[in-house]
Amino acid sequence: MMAPVAQFPFVPAGDLRELGDDIRELFADIEAQLPPDKRVYSGECHPVLDVLETSTGVEIIFDITGVQADALRVLFRDGVVLVAGAKAPSNPAGTYHLVEREFGRFARAVRLTGAFDASAARASLENGELTIVIPRRTERRGRPHAVPIVSTGDRHPA
Repeated sequence: MMAPVAQFPFVPAGDLRELGDDIRELFADIEAQLPPDKRVYSGECHPVLDVLETSTGVEIIFDITGVQADALRVLFRDGVVLVAGAKAPSNPAGTYHLVEREFGRFARAVRLTGAFDASAARASLENGELTIVIPRRTERRGRPHAVPIVSTGDRHPA
């Protein structure tokens, strides 16, 4: 008897393919824009993050000390915020006695629920923290919406 295959019921398979494609494209863009001495060819980094809901939207805060703005990309698609980046070692040629800090490429995805205004989203990098602010769309439920009527001429049933 075969073991059941793990499924992600909240992420359709098509979304996983799109997410993977987006990650590859973001990494390719980062590599194309960075100078050779800032590119990362190995390693994996796992920056920690907080997601904070505010009265006006959502803030996502990443600890990414040592990552420059040109080595980061943020993408919002279908309710998912995708952050990809590359953290290069500070002194790759040195002789280390202890290495605890992570270096390498990373991608983190945060799924948001609700209506957000992606066109008004902004991101800032300050003191090793990347802060992404995505405002909520103005609440429209419960408000009347006029539906325009377009006349296509008088039609009489036959």
